[in-house]
Amino acid sequence: MKTRITELLGIEHPIIQGGMQWVGRAELASAVSNAGGLGTLTSLTQPDPEALYREIQRCREMTDKPFAVNLTILPTIKPVPYDEYLQAAIDGGVKIFETAGRSPEPFLPLLKAAGAKVVHKCTSVRHALKAESIGCDAVSVDGFECAGHPGEDDITNLVLLPAAAARLTIPMIASGGIGNAQSMVAAFALGAEAVNMGTRFVATQEAPVHANVKQAMVEADERATALIFRSLRNTARVFNNDIAKRVIEIESRDGETEFSDLQPLVAGARGREQVLEGGNIQDGIWWAGQVVGLINDVPTCEELISRMMTEAEDLVEQRLLKLLSRQNIEAA
Repeated sequence: MKTRITELLGIEHPIIQGGMQWVGRAELASAVSNAGGLGTLTSLTQPDPEALYREIQRCREMTDKPFAVNLTILPTIKPVPYDEYLQAAIDGGVKIFETAGRSPEPFLPLLKAAGAKVVHKCTSVRHALKAESIGCDAVSVDGFECAGHPGEDDITNLVLLPAAAARLTIPMIASGGIGNAQSMVAAFALGAEAVNMGTRFVATQEAPVHANVKQAMVEADERATALIFRSLRNTARVFNNDIAKRVIEIESRDGETEFSDLQPLVAGARGREQVLEGGNIQDGIWWAGQVVGLINDVPTCEELISRMMTEAEDLVEQRLLKLLSRQNIEAA
């Protein structure tokens, strides 16, 4: 399947693995790329730019296909050398970057000078249009269903994607709620030219997370996520475990919630050590989208991507085209 996204990024299938903190490592990124999609390494999973450079080299040893590097630009207590992380990726030969959070505009001259393609993740039409205006090559539009930070507008992809597609001229990737062929075909019908999957790729054999996490996702349904940080206007969608419930309870108390009230519970190191590495799924925050309700197994990345592409073709040919043909016959 060829789209503007597959041609722009040099990939076989219009399926992209999103950047995910602690999860976007060489094992997963290379497996997705080898399966014909686009794998993504997450810059800030690595402790410093030098470690990112080494991870890029490790990924390159596992695949000769294109892969991306994600950089999420957010306000932090401790300054992050974003430009050094980007330079490390450029020095490592990376030509595709996914940016998220704040505007990547300050870093675009560096990336463009290196001949890189830039995809910016957006949670609104206005942000997507801004990304287009500053020179991003494509946008990944995240609906309210997505894991992580879905923005504050609470617009689902059924509305957000066609609204963005109607005004953009650069290609658009759909993110949030994508986990199987049906959701992928729906995203294409809504104007996307590729899909971005995060949560679904966590539940694959190559994802570097504990088996308990993957099994919890298989057993979950579409109600198994929760929204935290609503009171801080920094909404985040996470798996609805004991810690998430405690955070929501603190936020619901009378009086203004401060992040310091929540920090011991939501610390990234706690989630990584207790949940993703330790398998104690109730003892830390971990990101998950509503797509957990569509996850029924833990395949390899190759099996997942191949299945989605085959089922998407069958869905179009055996259901949609037949439905349209039946309607035409009835109309005649």
